[in-house]
Amino acid sequence: MVAGTLPWLCVVLTPLPAAGAVRLVPVVDLAQVLDGHPLTAFFQIVGNLLVFAAFGLLAPVRWRVGPATVMAVVAAASTTVETLQHVLALGRVSSIDDVLLNTAGAGLAALLGRHLAHGGDRDPLTQQGDGR
Repeated sequence: MVAGTLPWLCVVLTPLPAAGAVRLVPVVDLAQVLDGHPLTAFFQIVGNLLVFAAFGLLAPVRWRVGPATVMAVVAAASTTVETLQHVLALGRVSSIDDVLLNTAGAGLAALLGRHLAHGGDRDPLTQQGDGR
């Protein structure tokens, strides 16, 4: 989890020679990214989906947690990262859309992690089989 998440955190906390900004209205920042160059939009979106994906994938394998718990932890962690970007004046954009994409990526990875951890035959939260 650490090896898959720490490099991404180093990237998003690396200072840039630009003026930072705070964007708190959901989807506005994402819409601006999508209006830009397609390759930039692709890397921005996929990059944000992957920031906490390693944690999302491996948390259900390591602990008995579901996707909702993973998403709550990642939402808090991502909010902390975005706040640090602003407070430390790193020249980065602190955006609610980044928090949403980070959380969504971890949630999707948690679904896969839960499936991998339990062989896909049992729901770890209800302990019910899938009928096989």
